Amino acid sequence: MNSCKKADIRPFISFHRLFKLAYDKILFMENELIFTQERNISSAFIDSSLKMGIAQSVLMIQDNLTECFNRLGCDGVIYREKYNAFWVFTKSKLHFEKRPVWREKIEASTFPIDNAGFKAHINTILRSKDGTTLITANQEACVLDMEKHRPVKLTNLNYPKENFPEAVFDQPFEKFDTDFTEEDFKYEQVIRAQHIDMSHHMNNIEYIKLAINVFTDDFLLAHEPENLEVHYTGESKEGQTLRIYSKTYGNSTVVAIKESERIVFEMKIEFYL
Repeated sequence: MNSCKKADIRPFISFHRLFKLAYDKILFMENELIFTQERNISSAFIDSSLKMGIAQSVLMIQDNLTECFNRLGCDGVIYREKYNAFWVFTKSKLHFEKRPVWREKIEASTFPIDNAGFKAHINTILRSKDGTTLITANQEACVLDMEKHRPVKLTNLNYPKENFPEAVFDQPFEKFDTDFTEEDFKYEQVIRAQHIDMSHHMNNIEYIKLAINVFTDDFLLAHEPENLEVHYTGESKEGQTLRIYSKTYGNSTVVAIKESERIVFEMKIEFYL
């Protein structure tokens, strides 16, 4: 009798899941603020596990955001030309359900979820082709004036002001304990030309790569990331020396990168137990 009940219920569960996936996709297609495209996990996005790397995951999410902003008419190129201003990404937070693997094709959707005056938050969800959620993310950003580097109010720019989609990731950003000593020092890195981005400062993804380097390759192969949060707290330039510090608490590690005595980057990563 019990096995008969299970056999009856299973098709309903499968149909219900397929219906929900189709309904969610329709909602995404109907909202013009949502940018969705197919992405291929090429060799450029994987690490030694043949899965999408941790830093590369942030890169793909950041890349999808720039294309979303281009479609909405509010990317960095447009803001430089029209408003003499530029985007600064201050924080990112990711949750990993499962990392996609080399040659896998996935669907990446990115959309703004608010307009908080001087700050904006942008969500991204990466899904497998069957609709399973792989990675969700939230990014915080602001716009600065090119000359004075002062914040510009988003309401004065061409940026969405209403009809925001429902957030898929709205966990608050954390405050990290970055009271490090020299006992927590791991290594140092001189900033070279290939670390620099279009603003002639250290590229955001390069900070993450330096932070991930506190782990050995064997450790990363044996541990799957669960949550990642990064804070870009300062600027650094070519020729400066960065010092990398870290502390581990159970399954989480906090990393700080300093230039002289300034903390220019913070990261917390948690691994599945």
